[in-house]
Amino acid sequence: MTEQTETMEQSLDQPVKTNDMRAPAPYSEVRSNTAISPQAGAGTCSSCGGNGGGGMNLNDATTISYVYAIGRVEARFPNLAAEKEFAQATGRTETAGKTDQQAFHAVLSQRQNRYLVRQLCWVLTIQGLETYLLQPRDPADIDMLVDAIRPMPAPNDIDVVIGLRGPIAPPDMCNGLMVPIIVFDQIYSFGRDELIKAIPKPEKLTDKQFGPAAEELFDRIMQMTDNAGATDEHRVLNYLAMRYPAIYAKAAEKYGGDYSMTGVEVIPSSLSSTRKIFKAIFSYTHRNTDFTEKFFVRVDATEEFPFLVTKMSPYYDH
Repeated sequence: MTEQTETMEQSLDQPVKTNDMRAPAPYSEVRSNTAISPQAGAGTCSSCGGNGGGGMNLNDATTISYVYAIGRVEARFPNLAAEKEFAQATGRTETAGKTDQQAFHAVLSQRQNRYLVRQLCWVLTIQGLETYLLQPRDPADIDMLVDAIRPMPAPNDIDVVIGLRGPIAPPDMCNGLMVPIIVFDQIYSFGRDELIKAIPKPEKLTDKQFGPAAEELFDRIMQMTDNAGATDEHRVLNYLAMRYPAIYAKAAEKYGGDYSMTGVEVIPSSLSSTRKIFKAIFSYTHRNTDFTEKFFVRVDATEEFPFLVTKMSPYYDH
């Protein structure tokens, strides 16, 4: 492994410099306010109410299903009463000259209106599909939901949600929307361009070479079939897309050598015994000779937060 690659990978611990104080750094350390017990369950939603702020009993079931999903967070009114109450709060807020989205964000951002945040239902859409309803495990983390509502949204905005998957929401929870509930511990909110700029660029590559390569790899991971971040394999890929810049550096390097990316695969590692360890394999085929090179990393996906086991290295089929 070159000194350059080691320097890139060491940068995982460095925070991203950004002018948007709202967005957490995608490559900073994950924060969790609550200790997670591997034996806890994602149980029934017996206490879920129609206001979108009901709680889940995480000790009712016997198994945990973790989620590491990438999509867009949206706020919705669960019923007419919540919508009318929000309209009254808007009338008490200074919104002159603001767009509808800016006014919506301004109302939610005011401390005296935090009760409205709890009244709304929060939906995570993935590839345009309504996929999950969101609830904070710690009530203090409701601010993460507000941060995900941009006053000036862009098409490439990204929200990363990490948490535990619960049952299907009852129909009265979010105006008839019946999708699984996620009790989240962390939400990252940022733009795709911000993510690409935050990835450490190898010194030998120009921005013109590296940017398009990183964007293409990110888009391919996002567009993989049914990537809702609920399976271990998809959690591994989404973790790498967010937290391991070496996969982008390798893609740019191989494109520069006239290779095409011809495969991304996640399989269980032979090192798995008491823990869930997976190999993420990236294949590149030369455009003239059809020679294929493969590189892989190992990721541990046993608990809620995946982590790197071994760095990227050549992979050889057995």
